[in-house]
This record gives sequence, C-alpha cells and structure tokens, in this order.
Amino acid sequence: MDATSSTPSCKYDVFISFRGKDIRGGFLSHLFDALQRKQINPFMDENLRKGEEISPALLETIQDSYVSIVVFSQNYADSPWCLDELVKILECKEILGQLVLSIFYHVDPTDVQDLIGNFGEAFAVAKHGEEVKGCLDKVDKWRRALMEISNLSGWDSRNIKSESKLVEEIANDVWKKLSLISSSDSYNDNLVGMESRLKKVESLLCIESINDRRVIGIWGMGGIGKTTIAGEVFNRIMDKFDGHCFVVNVREEMRKQTPVVLLDKIINQLLGEKNLHVSTPRLPPFIRRRLQSKKVVIVFDDVDDPNHLKLLAGECALYHNGSRIIVTSRDRQVLKNVCSEGYIYEVEKLTDDEALCLFSLYTFKQNHPKKGYVEISKKLITYAQGIPLALVILGSNLYDKVIEEWEGELEKLKEIPDMNIQAVLRISYDGLERHEKSIFLDIACFLKGEPKDRVERIFEGCGFFPRRAISRLIDKSLITVSNGKLGMHDLLQQMGKDVVCEESKQLGTRSRLWKYKDICHVLTRDKGTENIEGILLDMSGNGYLELSPTAFMNMCNLRFLKFFNVSTSRPGRVLLPSGLEFLPKELRYHHWEGYPLKSLPINFCPRNLVELHMPRSNLIQLWNQEKALESLKFLDLSYSFELTKVPDLSSAPNLEVLCLRGCSNLIEIPSSVG
Repeated sequence: MDATSSTPSCKYDVFISFRGKDIRGGFLSHLFDALQRKQINPFMDENLRKGEEISPALLETIQDSYVSIVVFSQNYADSPWCLDELVKILECKEILGQLVLSIFYHVDPTDVQDLIGNFGEAFAVAKHGEEVKGCLDKVDKWRRALMEISNLSGWDSRNIKSESKLVEEIANDVWKKLSLISSSDSYNDNLVGMESRLKKVESLLCIESINDRRVIGIWGMGGIGKTTIAGEVFNRIMDKFDGHCFVVNVREEMRKQTPVVLLDKIINQLLGEKNLHVSTPRLPPFIRRRLQSKKVVIVFDDVDDPNHLKLLAGECALYHNGSRIIVTSRDRQVLKNVCSEGYIYEVEKLTDDEALCLFSLYTFKQNHPKKGYVEISKKLITYAQGIPLALVILGSNLYDKVIEEWEGELEKLKEIPDMNIQAVLRISYDGLERHEKSIFLDIACFLKGEPKDRVERIFEGCGFFPRRAISRLIDKSLITVSNGKLGMHDLLQQMGKDVVCEESKQLGTRSRLWKYKDICHVLTRDKGTENIEGILLDMSGNGYLELSPTAFMNMCNLRFLKFFNVSTSRPGRVLLPSGLEFLPKELRYHHWEGYPLKSLPINFCPRNLVELHMPRSNLIQLWNQEKALESLKFLDLSYSFELTKVPDLSSAPNLEVLCLRGCSNLIEIPSSVG
C-alpha cells in the first residue's frame, strides 16, 4: 500500500462555523472547552473576521480541518460571512470528503431545511440585496449549502435540556469520529508493527474491570517505541474515562520545573479546570474528593525515578475504581517500584519484515523498497536491528537520495554512527553510576558475548560489585542475558565505543583500545599512559606485530589485556624480539595467545590476576619463583608444547579451573593442584 493518502494534511481537528452574537458568550465557549478537554484542537474564526468578504486565510483554515461543525442559531443566515463559510464547508465535504456535523441550537431543523421562519426571512433579505449587486448565483450557492448541510445528521438542542450534557455528547461524538478518521489513514507511520504490541498493553490494562485500580509499565531501551505505544493506547481508551492526562517526558520536565508546578498542570487537566492552583504535593481535601470521584487514565512518559511518580501521581487510592496509570521507562527497577508483579510489558524489537516496511515508508513513501534498493535496504535494517527510532532516522536521511549516496552512508555508519540515534541511546548511559559506566564500557568494548559468571568473576577482582551493577544494566535495557551470556544491541555497543573515543583525540590517553591500527600506534611507539584500562587485539590476518620490552611500562592501570586470533587459517602473532620487561600489577584478565617468550617478566606481580590465559604459547614455565596468586580462579596453558613445569599453586586457594590440554612436554604437576 502506498504511504500517501487522499486525506489532507490537517492543521486543526475541528472548524466551528457560528453566528457570534447568538452563542459566543455561552454555548460556544462551553463547546470549545469540552473539545479541548478531549485533547481536540478546535478553531474558531473570531480573529480573522475583517471586512465584508471572507478572507483567503479563513477558507484555507476550513480546508485544513478534519471536521467542520456548523451551529445553526436564530440569526445564522443573517450573516453573509457565515453563509460563505457554509459554501466552503460543503465544497470540502464533496471534494475532500471532510466530515461535517450540524447543531440546531434553539432552532427547528425544518426551518433551516425548508428555508422558513427566521431562515426564510433572512434569505428574502439576502436575495434582495444580491439582486441589487447582480450576484444571484451566490444566493443559489448559499441556498444549496444550507439545504445540504442541514439535512446531515446532527443534534437538536431542544431534545437535550441540559446544555452541559449536550456539549459533552457532542465532544464525545467528535472524538470518536476523529479516532476513526485517524485509523483509516492509509498508513500511520508510527504504528507499523505495533498492533500486536498495543494489544498486549491493552490486555494488561483490562479497562473492562471497573472494581480495581491498576498501574502498568512499558519497558525497553531508548528508541524502541515505548512512547508511541503508550500514546496510541491512551488515544484509544481516553474517552472511556472521566479524566485523562498524558505527561510527556517526565525525566526532562522534572529537571526544568518543580514537582508542584507539574502536579498543578496534571490536576487541572484531570478535573477540566484552568485556574486550580496547588502549592504543595499534599492536595487540599476538596481536590482529593473530586479526584476520588473520577475514573481517570494518566500516562507518565519516560520516568527515571520512582519518587517522581509518587510526587506526581500520589497513591492509586487517590482515584476512583477503574482508574488506570501507564508508566514508560528505560529502567525496569523504576517500574518494579510502582507496578505489581506481572504488569510490566517489555517492548519487542520489530521483526525484519516490520522494520523493512517502516524504513520504506520514510525512505520511499511506500511500504516496500523501490526496485534496485532491496538489498541495500536490508543491510540498513540489519544495522538498525529492529529499533524504530533508528529506522525512522535512517529512512528520513536517505529519502530521495541516489544509490551511490546510500552506499556512502552505509560505509560511513560502520565507523561514524548517526548522532541523532546516539543522542537518544546515550541518555541511559548518562544515568549510570561511575562503576556501572566502567562495567558497561568494558562489556561494550571487550566482553559482549562472554558468559555472565565469568564477567562477574573478572569484575569482582576489579572491586566493582558486578552482580548489582549488571542487574542495573539489565534493568536499564543496556545489556541482556541469553543462555547465560551477556548480550548488547549493536547500536548500544557502538554508543559505548563512541563514549571512549570522545575521551581524547590522543589514542594513548583513551581508557580502552580495540582497533588494530590504534593499538599498533600506541604499542609500537610506546604511547601508552596510565589512562588505558583495557586492550583487545584480534591478530587474525594481521601478520606480525613487534613490541619493545617497555611497551606496557606506562600503563600502570591496565586491567584487561587480550591478544587472540578469531581466524585459525590466518593467525597473527605479537612478537617480543628484545623480551618484555614489564606487565602491570593491576592486570585482572590476561589473555595472550601465542605468547612468544619462555616465561613472564620476572618482576611481574600477578597478585590481582583473576584469569590467566596463555594458549599455544612458547612458555617453558610461567616464572621461576613463588608468586602470590590469591585472586587467581582460571589458568589456561593449553597447547603450550614447550611447557615442562607448572608453578606451585598452593598460593592460589581460589583456583577453580586449570587447563593443561595438549601440554605434551609437561613432566611434573605439583601436588598442590589436588
């Protein structure tokens, strides 16, 4: 289906045509307020009435509205201005399919339809006036517009004695009709792939149950669609409640204004007031009583602190039975504090088909790629990995670009991520504590895909309290655990690496290194500094890298060092032709595949080592004297064919794994191994 539609792009929900002197101070003001309380955007032409002729701006406004409401009152037909509006409204109905609703306010509908009574008299005067001007064709248009519009279904004020009830019925009906118009558009870009997700949230809300109050949470990483889902659910159900309020971006708003100011806005919207003012989070008794009598629905979007929610929403008992509160957050722990167990919905990523559809809507203005763009579109949706925000931004950036520009963008994204996507993802990282940030960056740069228990073991050796920190990272949708291994969305991993790259332009003063050329630059020129905490080097296909004996001399805070080969067919090696004088005593994880020397540096202190991996090394022995190994839990010397001796391990009381597979020249294993 093509993304374009015959429905006009509308500035206003409702245009109201009325005779000011009949209804402005009473009925009209009540109707206007009732529409606004339903979040309907109405337009009245008070500010554009200048001169005798209807202005082009007003005609355009009529055309730019989804619905026109015509209020037929006693003196409506006296006004040529009103009749010109009516002609334009009929034109928009017939040509654009605009919805038109009529209200007969203290007039008999047959007077309008048959042009009798006040309407007949007004038309006689109008006809006489236009005869003098020679514009009888205009009178014919007025007559036709009156007869056509007045024959449409509408409301007769004489049938509903209570004016407040009348305007409420009109507002409810308009809201329902606008909802149908919105859902009948050929494509609502925000809702691609969302229907199944919306149903899951609606099932948690269970609004048919009127004997309880319920808080439900919507949880997921930045850009996954939490706000979109909450907004659409809110639009679908708000007319079933006595009061409703959507509080956008609570995290930002609570930084910009006091809780009392925001609470004041919420209370006024829920109660349909404008001038209620609260001066303290503790609400006055009369406001509490009014809230307790109302069944309400409130959305609190992007909450990062459960205390903010308590300040703004109070307790559930503050509202009538049947009330519902929806909270969106990137932090599952926030939702656990306010939602009962089982009432948190985790938003799923889009499937590949859904992602391709959404991407195409923004890139091609249709729900599938153009010919010749299918394969490169699939590569880009692989990059986005089902995150709607990324798909929308990438699609918008590539709209109306030629294939060569697409290829250039794809190449650029491999090295330089889109700053708009990264800015949204960065919010979650910025909310972490210092040691949580360190753990997140280590996982992003070095440990993605590693077993969770191993990662926790390494971080415990760093004094990072990893179990709590990793739980926090999971709750904040920054990492996942699947089959016991840590995972992370590629865009989040890229964001983490970006954080490191922004630390300094000087490679040797960054905290973590993982690119071959960057590591070569630092190690071969002895450019390392105390800032470096981790190095991960895949030697596959890179031949030989020669280091000086002092390559690590200035890296006194190096915690993580890993030289390895992913490819066994094209392995590379790090060589030390003049030996190695120094390894940092802060090392917790040391993995050096193919280590070229016969032993580790004599002055190396392994007291802090948690894991030592030296597979396929040239080691004859690790060291020739006793060393303190109180932190060591994992020792792997597999396939070190020259190894003849394993050191005394009595000083390693916490050792859990010793791997000596393939050590064919090993002649002695100390009794301390057990």
